[in-house]
Amino acid sequence: MQLNVKKLLAKAVDDYVLEKVMRINTETGKAFVFSSGKNMGVFKGVGYPEDIAEFFCLEEYEAYMWVCHGRFPTNTPGWWGGAHPFSILDWTVVHNGELSSYGINRRYLEMFGYKCTMQTDTEVLAYAFDLLMRRQKLPINIVSQILAAPLWEEIDKLEPRQTSVLKALRQTYGSLLMNGPFSIIVAHHGEMIGLTDRIKLRPLSAGTRGDFLYLSSEESAIRLISPTLDKSWNPRGGEPVVARLKTCKLIEVTAN
Repeated sequence: MQLNVKKLLAKAVDDYVLEKVMRINTETGKAFVFSSGKNMGVFKGVGYPEDIAEFFCLEEYEAYMWVCHGRFPTNTPGWWGGAHPFSILDWTVVHNGELSSYGINRRYLEMFGYKCTMQTDTEVLAYAFDLLMRRQKLPINIVSQILAAPLWEEIDKLEPRQTSVLKALRQTYGSLLMNGPFSIIVAHHGEMIGLTDRIKLRPLSAGTRGDFLYLSSEESAIRLISPTLDKSWNPRGGEPVVARLKTCKLIEVTAN
């Protein structure tokens, strides 16, 4: 009973913070909140990565998980609020690609109180993970089948039970299907997730070395950090790579 009360209180606190972030970002006209998590931080800026790192004194921070992104914006404004990663509470997302479904994704999320204000398509991914995994308690294997759902022709070839489940997900969460080429890395407390669109129009590579998992668009970037890997692979489209921690040690890596 005590554990359930703690969970309810934690959810109430998260929902309160979420509501205030949305209010500040939409009603003040003077400020944006781009970091609202507990025991984590998001640093944004427009410029060379080494200059951003120096500005925020990143060498003074320690963490068991880091997510970073550095590229020029292609079809969105180049401003600090639109720089990656995108975050809500302790969910952070970096994204390579673009979402042609942004409009319908945004309208669906707005029904649950999310407000998209950062002028970029990636923002909907962060809110979608918060909605599906934190608020609705769905596991990542189900979430991946919502965001990167198999094609209808593939669904029809599966076993009847699988077909029924996937059809139900498409009918229920069709507005959260992320159309367009994308590869994303998602991080929150104790877990890191890599996922690409269902036909993998954007690259994603994974590698492990001891207790470390590395995810990147290209294997060359991983080997720049860790030249020697125990294992490296390229995940299939729409199939998540998930790493979970326990006491700051990598205890599980799953990939379909």
